[in-house]
Amino acid sequence: MFKTFTLTALLLSATTSSAANLTVFAAASLTDAFTELGKAFDAQSGNRTAFSFAGSQALRTQLENGAKADVYASANDAQYTPLVTKGLVAAGQPFVRNKLTLIAPKNNPAMRTLNDLTRPGLKLVIADKTVPVGDYTRRMLAAIDKSGTYGKDFSARTLRNVVSEETNVRQVALKVQLGEADAAVVYSTDVTPTLKPLVRVIALPTRFNQNASYPIGVLKGSASPEAASAFVAYVQSAAGQQILKKWGFLSPQ
Repeated sequence: MFKTFTLTALLLSATTSSAANLTVFAAASLTDAFTELGKAFDAQSGNRTAFSFAGSQALRTQLENGAKADVYASANDAQYTPLVTKGLVAAGQPFVRNKLTLIAPKNNPAMRTLNDLTRPGLKLVIADKTVPVGDYTRRMLAAIDKSGTYGKDFSARTLRNVVSEETNVRQVALKVQLGEADAAVVYSTDVTPTLKPLVRVIALPTRFNQNASYPIGVLKGSASPEAASAFVAYVQSAAGQQILKKWGFLSPQ
């Protein structure tokens, strides 16, 4: 359960002290949800929150190289935990989950079923393996291989069709939007109201899909740790979770 009393106390502290300028580093897939959530948080707290959205691996590298921020929200633990180990961020608190989906241009018939991923000549776009969604994509392909449902070496045959590996999930989705790919693997939340009319969604069987868990925490070098903690608490609150749900994210449990 979310600690709403903690949120209230933190927001009260944030509003009774001078307004803080917060910088939040967040996974690209959180762009729409966190933009709305940040406006709601600022309206309640009086703070001014700015976001830097990118692939979680890129944000991690920036933080390791001395970039200043107050909060880090990653799309997986693999890009978050090393920063905990190095003493740069507090232990991560899971705040949402996500799932993978396949998308294809609406008027392009090349991709209809999961098996089409292996069809010679298909132009597939995925994320680089260091990007959380790229790692989840490869885990999904490995699960299909293990099942044997789609024949031998499904993942190898699929990966031969990859024409581009992007540095964040929004770039993957953009390739489909621009008609530069026959298919792509993204999060279900990346099928935004803007993208939805332009693509077809090919659902992945549940047994192959991946449970993408997102951690969030306050950076140890935050200049405004109280306000940063208030933002994290707001993300976890009923109000914050309602906004995240609106944009397609799943509860952290």
